[in-house]
Amino acid sequence: MPLRLGPTFADALADAGDRSLIGLWAVSGSPLVAEILAGSGVDWLLIDMEHSSNSLDSVLQQLQAVAPYPVSPLVRVPSGDAVMLKQVLDIGAQNVLVPMVNTAEQARAVVAAVRYPPHGMRGVGSALSRSARWNRVDGYLANANEHVSLFVQVESAEAVHNAAEIAAVEGVDGVFVGPSDLAASMGVLGQQAHPEVIAAVTETFAAVRAAGKYVGVNAFDPAAAEQYITDGAAFVAVAADVSILARGSEALAARFVGATADDRASY
Repeated sequence: MPLRLGPTFADALADAGDRSLIGLWAVSGSPLVAEILAGSGVDWLLIDMEHSSNSLDSVLQQLQAVAPYPVSPLVRVPSGDAVMLKQVLDIGAQNVLVPMVNTAEQARAVVAAVRYPPHGMRGVGSALSRSARWNRVDGYLANANEHVSLFVQVESAEAVHNAAEIAAVEGVDGVFVGPSDLAASMGVLGQQAHPEVIAAVTETFAAVRAAGKYVGVNAFDPAAAEQYITDGAAFVAVAADVSILARGSEALAARFVGATADDRASY
């Protein structure tokens, strides 16, 4: 019996209307942790390969672990390398995020990497891969573009300058702004809340939305996340599995380690 794939993240954004979709990062590499996040009620997960130990095997296991849940998993690849994109797509990722895209030319290159000829250069291996469920998805090759959504990251001053052109590239479904690297490129490393960084983020929002594309942002500070939602972010990442564990364990240690009964009562 032919199989059907679920909706892409772009489809979820289209269905969300004016509601911002809230997401969490999955960087621990653990399928169990990814499944816990998937069942939390958030809208999407970002399985990261750029700043984590995630491999193709661990990404595959996490995609399988979260598949039963109503959550959209995005896989962030380490770079726009065409071979890596091909492999991530073949293990069944329907939504990919490419970091450090600074120009429209780079955006066009990653679009080509996720599309089959004649519109791109993705290698054909559907009979061998989970992407088409080993050729059990009827018409996968003919309709592959409908099963894949592509997002690129704007995270440098150069990319902010080129945001309108990047967003206008056909095949780019949306742009994800990374304030951390953006702050570094602007000479204020570690200062994501610097007024100039915030201004660059909102400038990017305007450029991407004017191009008719979805724009999202990373914002682990709740106040910043709320402001970016107000500013029109279609999707916002508000924490990571490891940051939740780090901050939660620190809070428990502060409450109970070496604390008196009076100290604990004050929490």
